[in-house]
Amino acid sequence: MTQALFEAAADLIAQADGLIIAAGAGMGVDSGLPDFRGNQGFWRAYPALAEARIAFEEIACPDAFRDAPERAWGFYGHRLNLYRRTIPHAGFAVLKRWGLRLPRGAFVFTSNVDGQFQRAGFDSNQVCEVHGSIHHLQCVQGCDGRILSAEGWSPEVDEVGCRLLSPLPRCSVCGDLLRPNVLMFGDWAWLPQRTQSQRVRLEQWLAVVDRPVVVEIGAGSHVATVRWFSESMGVPLVRINPTEPEVPGRGVELPMEGLRALSEIDAVLAARGALR
Repeated sequence: MTQALFEAAADLIAQADGLIIAAGAGMGVDSGLPDFRGNQGFWRAYPALAEARIAFEEIACPDAFRDAPERAWGFYGHRLNLYRRTIPHAGFAVLKRWGLRLPRGAFVFTSNVDGQFQRAGFDSNQVCEVHGSIHHLQCVQGCDGRILSAEGWSPEVDEVGCRLLSPLPRCSVCGDLLRPNVLMFGDWAWLPQRTQSQRVRLEQWLAVVDRPVVVEIGAGSHVATVRWFSESMGVPLVRINPTEPEVPGRGVELPMEGLRALSEIDAVLAARGALR
């Protein structure tokens, strides 16, 4: 039965002229990245926060930068360093190759802030990071509306204690704290301009695609931004998710991790001589 699902997914992809790649936190699991499924998974990755009983929603919020900036940047600085050294798994290359073979190419819509698609060689102009990017910074006050690259900053972090050891990054305009340009929980200060520009490019691309297909990987319902987007397209959907694979409407449900599903679909396409 599973092979039939891979065949059905390959059919939808082969019939498309454009590939929408919709990715949630589960996309990075095969690269070794944590996806923070519930507090227990989060606390395994950050034992210092477990000891303090600090939930993901409490550290991933603007108040954390006001109340305990060294700890907030300990968490985000660790993640920034982790994403910089993580090698994207082979599934990224599969998706990139599919996009290159389709007439209208591919566009990525992701809630991930890790920059892994760009690291895997995707054109940054074909990526929409709906929750922002940890590789960019902004003032906690949003004082001048500028979004800065974090490329020149290398945080030194006590990973055991989840604390920033190097000096806190400061806004060159007002001297206040810099924070990631990431949409956090309860976040009214996030600067959305960069993401808004990406969304405009996505809409322009969608306007010229006649037969798009969505391949969604690792997008859960806890923060359902990606799932809502995938379903709102009203086009065939291949949903890859080990725990929540259900698809409303036309599509294929693959209850497994991303790399395995993408590899199996790719094998079907290769056997047919399609998208190679």
